[in-house]
Amino acid sequence: MPIVNRVADLQPDIQTWRRDIHQHPELLYDVHRTAAFVADRLREFGCDEVVTGIGQTGVVGVIKGKKPGREGLKAIGMRADMDALPVDEQTNLPYASKTPGKMHACGHDGHTAMLLGAARYLAETRNFAGDAVVIFQPAEEGGAGGAAMVKDGMMERFGIEQVYGMHNGPGIPIGSFAIRPGPIMASTDEVDFIIEGLGGHAARPHKCVDSVLVGAQLITALQSIVSRSVDPLESAVISICEFHAGNARNVIPQTATLRGTIRTLTADVRKLVEKRVREVVAGVAQITGAKIDLQYKRGYPVVNNHAAETEVATRIARQVAGDTNVLEMSPMMGGEDFAYMLEARSGAFIFCGNGDSAGLHHPAYNFNDEAIVFGTSYWVKLVEEQLAAS
Repeated sequence: MPIVNRVADLQPDIQTWRRDIHQHPELLYDVHRTAAFVADRLREFGCDEVVTGIGQTGVVGVIKGKKPGREGLKAIGMRADMDALPVDEQTNLPYASKTPGKMHACGHDGHTAMLLGAARYLAETRNFAGDAVVIFQPAEEGGAGGAAMVKDGMMERFGIEQVYGMHNGPGIPIGSFAIRPGPIMASTDEVDFIIEGLGGHAARPHKCVDSVLVGAQLITALQSIVSRSVDPLESAVISICEFHAGNARNVIPQTATLRGTIRTLTADVRKLVEKRVREVVAGVAQITGAKIDLQYKRGYPVVNNHAAETEVATRIARQVAGDTNVLEMSPMMGGEDFAYMLEARSGAFIFCGNGDSAGLHHPAYNFNDEAIVFGTSYWVKLVEEQLAAS
């Protein structure tokens, strides 16, 4: 495999950084130790600029090539996420999390370490023209840290013209990549339903408005949206994952609360599903006589890979892994706040194989250190080709 030789030499250091970060997981924007670790490494590498506090606790490093940016593309951004998850680790690894209830169960430790490795290589060699901008983002896991960094003016401040992201992929072989143009990951909207019925004795249901029955009818009706309102050739998911009501077997509860998530891959389907959810809620309320309060919160947008940059990312991945080891994947219904950066600038998001590991967000998950040389080489070659020095 044509990985970068110097990256292979750096692998032990990158692995050490990764495992240190793994032992000290932090959540959302509270990534102060990780951000300090990243900033200290970037300064040691000799980055021309290291800025902290972007998007609250994000870190940005700028590495200037041997020559000024050529006419056209002058700066590209590469993003890694730093935050962990509120999960109790069950790996029994010697470098397992030292903080109960927190774990790097999504591989952000690996993402951060690989981009640090690329930053070290690029600061040593500088075999490119223009600026390589390394972005270390907080709060990907539900906190919209990507949006926070964009709103802080990151793209304008550092002159970023294209932006690229990477995520590890359990089930994708080590040494392989997966990517697709267009929608690659879904929008993630949240729904809460608060049902107000009329409680009473379980033996006198005719004197009540049963909030449990209303909730059950609502769940069933919501599932008809995907099966009967959305084009079968489009994709949508409505999952109601919480149902809270009552605390006694002989009392019909007055209230019930349902919570769930809605995933779509296009703006039109997203709009349609929201409209139909509101209509279904109104209909069920009218039929049952209950009051239903709907709280509909739009979350991360669709991760939409731009065509030209996807071609670039695919070409670079093939240089690293070989033509047969770069797969065109199907869209995923999971979400990613790199979507906000792709709304601000053209770019592409790619998956790097993590082998036969436990799935993302699982307590037995672990980032596979064998992936380091491939992910880091991808970043290096991306910069050297996109910002080629003439």
